[in-house]
Amino acid sequence: MRLYAAALVGLALTISGCASDRHAPPFAQKPYEAFSRTNAVAIAMDEWRLFGMRVDDNDDAGYVQTNATMAERQPGLWQRIGEYWWEGLNAGDPDNAWTGKHNAQGQVFPVAVNGQYAWSAAFISYVMRTAGAGKNFPYSADHAHYINYAARAAKGEIPNPRLIAEDPKTYAPRLGDLVCLGRDHARSLSFADLPTVDVFPAHCSIVVAGAADQISVIGGNVEDAVTMTHVPTNNSGLVGPPWFVVLRVMYLR
Repeated sequence: MRLYAAALVGLALTISGCASDRHAPPFAQKPYEAFSRTNAVAIAMDEWRLFGMRVDDNDDAGYVQTNATMAERQPGLWQRIGEYWWEGLNAGDPDNAWTGKHNAQGQVFPVAVNGQYAWSAAFISYVMRTAGAGKNFPYSADHAHYINYAARAAKGEIPNPRLIAEDPKTYAPRLGDLVCLGRDHARSLSFADLPTVDVFPAHCSIVVAGAADQISVIGGNVEDAVTMTHVPTNNSGLVGPPWFVVLRVMYLR
């Protein structure tokens, strides 16, 4: 798990309005094009190709973390993850100086504490920002932040939301949507438990393709890389456990 104290500081910055998108490239600030699922999927696919088109359908079976095996620590890739942190999070977030192997002081952190620097939510935030989601998207270093945002939006508590939580028992994820699961002590979370009071460990991936019996999703920090996973679906296109919520992304086209 990552550093939750830092996450809460980042959340406070976002809520207070002190954070901004001044660090984002001009094409994402304006944005130059309307927020679209086509762009979001294309960006995720490009990042997947950069990391070697890895596929993990075996829940990390046989994978051992070492400096040599961790893609996030390799030349050209640890810097890319630094860009996810920098561009994905809001300016002023305490985590945006991290890379795939460095803390905010530029020190290489030990493999043993790698989980404290989990970057999967930063990856999703990067994809959404560069796809043109704009300054009102709930960018965060923790998936729980935007899962709870989407759950509140589903209850009508957020005007003009960028995300709306949907029950995977009744909603089939579409291209560009996010599918999410709980991790560690949050594995038992259900859709009915949302929104939660506290931050919880989670993982979300973006849907990039669909077939008759499965969807393909791409997530960051899966085996320490940008990785594709194939998720089974039923005849109605619905996903089952451990995926407990689908975030419907409110694209403009």
